[in-house]
Amino acid sequence: MSSPSEILQRTFGYSSFRGEQENIIQSTLAGKSSLVLMPTGGGKSLCYQIPAMLFEGVTIVISPLIALMQNQVSALKQNGVEAEFLNSSQSLQKQLSIIDRVKNNKIKLLYLAPERFMNEETLTLLESLNISLFAIDEAHCVSQWGHDFRKEYLKLDILAQRFPQTPRLALTATADQRTRSEIIQKLSISGKTFVSSFDRPNIQYRIHQKNNPKKQIIDFIKSEHDGDAGIVYCMTRKKTENIAELLRSNGIKALSYHAGMSTDDRYEAQHTFLTEPSIVIVATIAFGMGIDKPDVRFVAHMDLSKNMEAYYQETGRAGRDGAPATAWMVYGFQDVVMLGQMLEKSDANEMHKRVERQKLNAFLGMCEASECRRQLLLRYFGEEALMKCGNCDLCLNPVKTFDGTIAAQKALSACFRTNQKFGAAYLIDILLGKSNDRMTKFGHDKIPTFGVGKEYNSTQWKSIIRQLIAKECLMVDSSGYGSLRLTRHAQPIFKGKKQIHLHEDILHQKESSTKKRPRKVKGDIQLSETQETLFESLRNLRHEIAKEHSIAPYMIFHDVSLKDMTQKLPQNLVEFGEIHGVGDLKRSKYGQKFLDVILDSDQK
Repeated sequence: MSSPSEILQRTFGYSSFRGEQENIIQSTLAGKSSLVLMPTGGGKSLCYQIPAMLFEGVTIVISPLIALMQNQVSALKQNGVEAEFLNSSQSLQKQLSIIDRVKNNKIKLLYLAPERFMNEETLTLLESLNISLFAIDEAHCVSQWGHDFRKEYLKLDILAQRFPQTPRLALTATADQRTRSEIIQKLSISGKTFVSSFDRPNIQYRIHQKNNPKKQIIDFIKSEHDGDAGIVYCMTRKKTENIAELLRSNGIKALSYHAGMSTDDRYEAQHTFLTEPSIVIVATIAFGMGIDKPDVRFVAHMDLSKNMEAYYQETGRAGRDGAPATAWMVYGFQDVVMLGQMLEKSDANEMHKRVERQKLNAFLGMCEASECRRQLLLRYFGEEALMKCGNCDLCLNPVKTFDGTIAAQKALSACFRTNQKFGAAYLIDILLGKSNDRMTKFGHDKIPTFGVGKEYNSTQWKSIIRQLIAKECLMVDSSGYGSLRLTRHAQPIFKGKKQIHLHEDILHQKESSTKKRPRKVKGDIQLSETQETLFESLRNLRHEIAKEHSIAPYMIFHDVSLKDMTQKLPQNLVEFGEIHGVGDLKRSKYGQKFLDVILDSDQK
């Protein structure tokens, strides 16, 4: 009988486990239920795929998206693992064939959507099988506090009821303490919670205020990631189409993706992104869960994410291969107002809305920080980073802070003297002494605060007000028209009993003089000019093979494997088998083709 480490090496081509992988696998093989928190790209899938291959029965994997199931199954088949999925995209004949193979113990992993569990026919089928393990992928979807809550996941409490003796492994990349507790409770997880570090040191985090955002995104991609694969997130469907067109008009290969597109169009966009190099996909948050493309070099946000979990999950789609990547975002005060209004209009109850407001404020606090962003991000998930990361914009380009007490008092006074009924733009006009018909009508050009803030310009006041919101001295009344209200934290500042420090505003145009490429990270392989030429030849071969088999290139070999080939230059199939990510089946299927390219390069 094989051991986990033998399967890791012979099937998946990896020489050693990472982090908690081995402990999770041993716990699962012992029949224990567990919750696994591991960052995107950290190797969660192996934690149930390897036990599945060692168990006698079948492992049922619950996965939320058809595309995610298809990608996972295709990748497993490339490694010689018997895996299938059942969903509505298949013909009845295909589904019956798969069911027959499962009943005859021909399949080790069967992927199902959570909706399938509402079907009594499916439950009857499952009860007839020898099920060794239930793996619940994207487990945060079970929690109403999770950023991707799905009602159908709530039905998964039936697993513990109908299959009490079968262990359950819940896996997610993103969950705060509240979400973790709900996953454990809903899925009846009695065993250990395995928490890996949330840190993705290869990702450089950069956040800027909006200042001609269309120019900002073009400058960012053209100057730093020209020719790279990337994802650009937008808040609305219309904006995804507009930004995709903008990128195309500037010579960047770009596609749009949103829930308003037909199923066929969404599939085509996703397939193109996964299989073609150098594609930028501009999408709403409808795109991304389970996207396993390892060489995404950047994730850009044209608008504010709704909270820290969503931001972490979305940015985590960059740099899954461990090579340097960038998480870049621009946002403005209007994003805060819009997200608040969307929340107020939602069907969520008042307690849920209150928690979501707190989460939005916490994320805004990270955006308006003056020190290391990574420390704040990790702290949010309960992980303490003792040192600054040296790989976020605030570490690379430190900002200056100043005593903002008087400025804060002026802004708070403007809010108070206008009865807390107006938004940021109106209050800034008061501070700058800009009168208009509306202001004259209300008599606000006569209040003591009118014109007292001329030492700052409009952009600087916007920054001051955003920081006061982030520090919870002001709150946005999203139920109205984005008017600002004072909070209890404002009173001691207002009355001069407490100081407040703010950071100086940084305009995007200043960034160009201090712009830094993502730093070299541990594990990233730097290539010489000769190696780079060979690497491109190997990539071209990989692309041809992938196209021939209608699969994504990374399912053949990751870039990391190709780079390893350029350095080790294997001369035969035995040596080729020692390359990172080369298992037995891939060596026999593709080894000679890649060896021919390598040996040919040796002779030049």
